[in-house]
Amino acid sequence: LLINIQTKQMNNDEQIFSRLVRDNKSTIYTVCYMFSKDKDEVADLFQEVLIRLWRGYSSFEQRSDVKTWIYRVALNTCISVDRKKRRRSKNELSMDIDLFSDRDKATEQVSILHKRISLLQPLDRASSSTLLCRQPSVPRLLPAKPSRRCARTLLPSAMAAT
Repeated sequence: LLINIQTKQMNNDEQIFSRLVRDNKSTIYTVCYMFSKDKDEVADLFQEVLIRLWRGYSSFEQRSDVKTWIYRVALNTCISVDRKKRRRSKNELSMDIDLFSDRDKATEQVSILHKRISLLQPLDRASSSTLLCRQPSVPRLLPAKPSRRCARTLLPSAMAAT
């Protein structure tokens, strides 16, 4: 008997909820379209709003008009989904790079720099390497202070002459 009463109550709640959704469908769609113009995305938002309305339906205390409650649930749902979407898009990593390739911009620039330095005369190489070793704009690639190690790395032929 208790199960039968619960089933009838559930069917009654579903009918009332269906009528509420039907009567306020335009309000829900209006809010969803404020957040997207893509039909598929709007449909997803609409469905998410319906889920949240259904979950909150039993706790709706009727302190405000039903239309106001539906509007607020729709708006808060769309705001939450939009925030999640923005968070996801910021954290996505591009897979357009080859992690095992030495063809990134910084590596290419260092390679070009080394090739150009190697074309210089030994004395010019020594002075340019000293300047490079002191450059704050190249902190990860070269030591901040000039050292014999830095000069040896950049100018093996110049060090052999000393």
